Amino acid sequence: MSRLKGVAGRDPRAGFRNERRDCAASVPQGLLKAARKSGQLNLSGRNLSEVPQCVWRINVDIPEEANQNLSFSATERWWEQTDLTKLIISNNKLQSLSDDLRLLPALTVLDIHDNQLTSLPSAIRELENLQKLNVSHNKLKILPEEITNLRNLKGLYLQHNELTCIPEGFEQLFNLEDLDLSNNRLTSIPASFSSLSSVVRLNISSNQLKSLPAEISGMKRLKHLDCNSNLLETIPPELASMESLELLYLRRNKLRFLPEFPSCKLLKELHVGENQIEMLGAEHLKHLNSILVLDLRDNKLKSVPDEITLLQSLERLDLSNNDISSLPCSLGKLHLKFLALEGNPLRTIRREIINKGTQEVLKYLRSKIKDDGLSQSDCVTETAMTLPSESRVNIHAIITLKTLDYSDKQTALIPDEVFDAVKSNAITSVNFSKNHLCEIPKRIVEMKEMVSDVNLSFNKLSFISLELCMLQKLTFLDLRNNFLNSLPEEMESLVRLQTINLSFNRFKILPEVLYRIPTLETILISNNQVGSVDPQKMKTMENLITLDLQNNDLLQIPPELGNCVNLRTLLLDGNPFRVPRAAILMKGTAAILEYLRDRIPS
Repeated sequence: MSRLKGVAGRDPRAGFRNERRDCAASVPQGLLKAARKSGQLNLSGRNLSEVPQCVWRINVDIPEEANQNLSFSATERWWEQTDLTKLIISNNKLQSLSDDLRLLPALTVLDIHDNQLTSLPSAIRELENLQKLNVSHNKLKILPEEITNLRNLKGLYLQHNELTCIPEGFEQLFNLEDLDLSNNRLTSIPASFSSLSSVVRLNISSNQLKSLPAEISGMKRLKHLDCNSNLLETIPPELASMESLELLYLRRNKLRFLPEFPSCKLLKELHVGENQIEMLGAEHLKHLNSILVLDLRDNKLKSVPDEITLLQSLERLDLSNNDISSLPCSLGKLHLKFLALEGNPLRTIRREIINKGTQEVLKYLRSKIKDDGLSQSDCVTETAMTLPSESRVNIHAIITLKTLDYSDKQTALIPDEVFDAVKSNAITSVNFSKNHLCEIPKRIVEMKEMVSDVNLSFNKLSFISLELCMLQKLTFLDLRNNFLNSLPEEMESLVRLQTINLSFNRFKILPEVLYRIPTLETILISNNQVGSVDPQKMKTMENLITLDLQNNDLLQIPPELGNCVNLRTLLLDGNPFRVPRAAILMKGTAAILEYLRDRIPS
């Protein structure tokens, strides 16, 4: 009854009669009544030039209907009804917001996109529960410092304004996960952004940035970085240490060199089209193990290196509108779904073959390998040596890329000559994928002091031998597409392992040994038969950020999994459980974890 305080002994309608009449003309009483029940009010597209007082005071004043009916059913007890938590006033003609905004302290969502706002009121600091603020498509020139008081903010959308700088203290928004500053007039990004350690998605495209601060690498959970349409000439080398980065957009800048990404093991898409890149070298490709999409269109490339075959996961490659005259026939070994070559002065492939599409081009390149062998003019041959077994080892890759690559040979045995070819060279990566291996070669143990990446995917392994467990420096292990149903306890000795890919095997439970590898950051175990996970043991894995359990046999998701608050990516699609429902899954990891936590028995 707190809302009745101060109204006894007078007509509660006296002070607000005219105001309410004006309000009723722009906001139907039925909408306000429904909003008191649901806590949500949508006034989008109502041609409003100002927000009516009855909206600001919706949780303060006695509703109009209360003065006409003094007997209330259970559903009409307005004094028991919900405070407004979601207000949408987008697509109107608002030029300013009143300080009466402070009368809605329970707001978690405020959406005012597509108006004509030039500023935000300082009273916005009092919306301490706000989690999502959308002020995109307005005319903001500055942000009030008070916005830094919104410590619970998770999504901030400021795209398509006229911002020229970021206010001091912005780094205090430490819960921010999604930040969109695109299409403004920013000339710099503060180094303090490094403190925004929860940000998963950052869009700073279509600004006037000439550089990025090296400190941006401090955004440890950043997965999606969009820097399209700026004036960038270089990328700070620190960007290469962002281990969570999955999507990087650098289109329409002034880059002359492709950056190197030694630590970006999860990088899946790299878009550097419409720049001034003149050279693509092996050093640029050697760390892109997980890349699915590589966009190099509209640059000044003259050639493609033979080491393009290192990109075994690549699905889309756009080379259109460059200066490429020939392609290495080794390109045919890739399993591309899309290859764009238009706008290049290609002389070694007939136009009619290119016009038939990607698969015909790849087929043609593979045929040239078979037909011409090592004499094919547009195949790089000086980096290969012929072994007695008629196999080829890429010596250039061993010396320059520190990679022992013997993949896609369809062999059941790795010849000794392959290991002998390493000699005294320090190897960091081994790729034996796409063969018919039934066991891990014993001689791999010879590299235990140096190898950090091992790819044994697409083989016929049904068990893991102890030799693999002796690779003390191993950080990345790819075992997908094999016949595995268990892992040896000895894998506990892999004290540096960060990423393991077990997808497309035969696991029925999450292997127990994984819970005892505290360095693990990424577990990919989709497309197996996993029926359960242990949330208590999972919670002890403090570094685990990504867990992919898609397409397994999970009949239920334990609510305690919601306590694994370090998870930034939890993928559960394709399992037979009923809850959480698809609508929750679509909202993303944070929503899933919150949903699970709410269902933990007290």
